[in-house]
Amino acid sequence: MDFTTVRERLLYFFGGLLSRCFYRVAAHGADNLPSGGCLLLPNHISWIDAIVLQLACPRRVRYVIDQEFYHKPWLKPLLQTVGCIPIDTRHARSAIKAATEQLAAGEVVCLFPEGQLTRSGTLLRLRRGYEVIAQHANVPVVPVWLDRLWGSIFSYQGGKFFTKWPREFPYRVSVAFGNPLEPAGADIATIREELLKLGEFCYSRRSLLDRHLAEASVRGLKRHRFSTAVIDGLDHTELSRAKLLGAAVALGRFLRKEFSDRRIAIVLPASKGSMVANLAVVLADKVPVDLNFTMGRAANEFCCRRAELGVAITATAFVERLKDFPWPDRVLKLDELMPRLKSRILFWWMMAIFCPTWILLRLLKVPKTGGHSEASLLFTSGSTGDPKGAVLSHRNIVGNVSQFREMLDARKDDAILASLPFFHSFGATVTLWYPMMEGVRIVTYPNPLEVAKNAALIQKYKLTLLLATPTFLRGYLRKAEPQQLRSLRLIITGAEKLPLDLAKAFEERFQQRVYEGYGLTETSPVVSTNLPDPKPKRGELFQPSSRLGSVGKMAPGIAAEIRDPETDQKLSLRDTGMIWFRGVNIFEGYLDDPQRTAAVLRDGWLKTGDVGRFDEDGFLYIEGRLSRFSKIGGEMVPHESVENKIVDILGLAGKDERLIAIMGVQDEAKGEALVLLSAFDADLAQLRDKLRDAGFPNLWIPKKICRVESIPVMASGKLDLRKCQELAVQSK
Repeated sequence: MDFTTVRERLLYFFGGLLSRCFYRVAAHGADNLPSGGCLLLPNHISWIDAIVLQLACPRRVRYVIDQEFYHKPWLKPLLQTVGCIPIDTRHARSAIKAATEQLAAGEVVCLFPEGQLTRSGTLLRLRRGYEVIAQHANVPVVPVWLDRLWGSIFSYQGGKFFTKWPREFPYRVSVAFGNPLEPAGADIATIREELLKLGEFCYSRRSLLDRHLAEASVRGLKRHRFSTAVIDGLDHTELSRAKLLGAAVALGRFLRKEFSDRRIAIVLPASKGSMVANLAVVLADKVPVDLNFTMGRAANEFCCRRAELGVAITATAFVERLKDFPWPDRVLKLDELMPRLKSRILFWWMMAIFCPTWILLRLLKVPKTGGHSEASLLFTSGSTGDPKGAVLSHRNIVGNVSQFREMLDARKDDAILASLPFFHSFGATVTLWYPMMEGVRIVTYPNPLEVAKNAALIQKYKLTLLLATPTFLRGYLRKAEPQQLRSLRLIITGAEKLPLDLAKAFEERFQQRVYEGYGLTETSPVVSTNLPDPKPKRGELFQPSSRLGSVGKMAPGIAAEIRDPETDQKLSLRDTGMIWFRGVNIFEGYLDDPQRTAAVLRDGWLKTGDVGRFDEDGFLYIEGRLSRFSKIGGEMVPHESVENKIVDILGLAGKDERLIAIMGVQDEAKGEALVLLSAFDADLAQLRDKLRDAGFPNLWIPKKICRVESIPVMASGKLDLRKCQELAVQSK
């Protein structure tokens, strides 16, 4: 045995012992590694990825490393000892040859295909160099995922390396090895898809995700118990995090003692009372059901029957306001009940301050795990039929809060305007449960449409995060002054597509960029969002975190597939097709509706109903809802694309309200035909001519115009597809 081999073995032995003092690495799928040569392709999160990967891998790994680092005097002897292969991306031939020789000799070679450390925690664009090496050596390619390293002191989380404290000691990390792929089938889209699936596999095994929602909330509130939890935008009263917990505990114990109902309705707008009520119901080990009081009597009667709701929590003012609401037999009014619990609130407030968390959790009889049991029930708006009750589990909500936390990377001074109602899934997760668990201050206001008052609150309390729909943002354009929004650092919009003209007008007026996100009630709801681009260091490649027209990159721990809308055959992520997701945030199903549940949930995968694609950097583009496509003459025609073209041709961009909508109706000749619903007088012949002159396909041109008083929309600004379809059918 020569001296070099002895030195290498000693380095691995003592280096391994030292590394294991600081890290606990759980390896998954190590038996997937072929016995001969293979090329490992891991994601690149931190400066110690190579060490962690070697701890997980049962075989020695030869790393392909950037020549700049390889030749650093204090690193080169070490890197030479472990057999690293230096590469100059401009002259890579010698490195490819060296890597090929190592692979041919049966060695395990690792190349980080992103080519650089991530500055955002997300998977970057994959570089093509690995394909050349794999094809030259003709060896299997094994995707590898390194999980939980984002947040370590060696990652860029928080905008800096090294100068932060480790979150735990020893630090727990997961490494998952995927199935080997043949070089010919290991294209970039396939590798990205496999890496995302491995990321979902690792993320779903994080132990913290099994916490009961009540435990996660109690721990979050206790962690910052003296800071302000919520400010009520109506009367400007405040609740500290400890007092919020004390009030919720007192109410929760009352609910547990007085009512045996499994689910309890909450009929309140965004407010401190609504926060207390939701937390109290969860602490009572019951299920909160925030009802959408804007849906109308018939829809809410359906919701109450389906969820078997016999108790509702509300306030006197709201009972007087909602004259036609189908109230259940027992109605609890917070303004009457909470004063009677004053002494109990005081006691539990003190307990929230002084009692150790683990003792408090035992006193409150909070279950040790939540798992897949029902934690919350949210009814969809019913834009295409009766409302559907989406059952969200404890894992769903705790997991999605964790995903959003990693994406947002909140600062200590961040504060959120909570004006979205909690019956809206985005409002529930991001402005209710996320602030409780993560210590972010919120200011509530009951009506997101009153933008002048919302803008005043942003200015008064120097809020930094605004979550809204495009419909609400149009109101800010009309009624808010630029200085009122100056404190905002992040504006995220969702629920409906962000029109480019609105984004441009908003940025010009307020000098604030609007970032579009995407989610569904069935995904708890956050799936993806655009975020501000990290500033590159000198000599580094630009790493985009936003891209115009997309809905951003996916949250960590979500896997995706693109499938044919008709056959469900799997396509490449780069193709346009039906989007399917899998992850800890995917809901448990629709309440007492096995048929509709089976239509969207298959083997843990969610069929979103949205048609879209991914680009090479991992940005998701939504082309439209499948229900918003018509099959005409064998061709799929997207309604939204037709609408956008008509808006452009007729100069309707920038209008405050929606003036047109395209719907499909049955047609004997072509299968379907397009009907244009128009809230103004439009000439069909002139429109047809303009569309043809613009080079629009004949199949995409509306066959008929239906004049309506207004385009039916829901409270969030979404099209009411059911009512629109009824109008289109009546026009035949």
